[in-house]
Amino acid sequence: MVESRISQIIEGTVEDLGFRLVRILFSGAKTGRAQLQIMAEPVENREMTVEDCETLSRNISALLEVEDPIASAYTLEVSSPGIDRPLTRLEDYTRFSGELAKITLRFMLDGRKRFNGRLGGLDEDGKVIIETSFGRFAFGFDEIDSGRIDPSEILVRESARQQ
Repeated sequence: MVESRISQIIEGTVEDLGFRLVRILFSGAKTGRAQLQIMAEPVENREMTVEDCETLSRNISALLEVEDPIASAYTLEVSSPGIDRPLTRLEDYTRFSGELAKITLRFMLDGRKRFNGRLGGLDEDGKVIIETSFGRFAFGFDEIDSGRIDPSEILVRESARQQ
């Protein structure tokens, strides 16, 4: 998988620059509009700036130019995860415990694949906990197809803070 190869190439440099990789996504190769999306966030608790993205882009570009893991032409996009941040690692579910989230499972559980609710961290078996209006659910990390922060509460907090 090209994403894991790219992660191996860039992760050390990204960390040395004071950032954490959130997600690497390579798409569009079959349509002729290939795009490599790198999502990163500062290790420090601060906002990601345009200058941060530029710094990461220059450094990542240089590394990929040397290693050349993608044979075809592609567009590199470096961005922050944003307020609807994807949850890509098991530790994200602990780190963002208490936040609203949207989780989609690989397979149905209790007749559903999508769960919206408040993250509850991990249980004693290391399963991800989410409290929904339908009850409390726990899933193995490998059962999750995708997860992301639900920004609705964050937007309300930001709006209240600005008033």
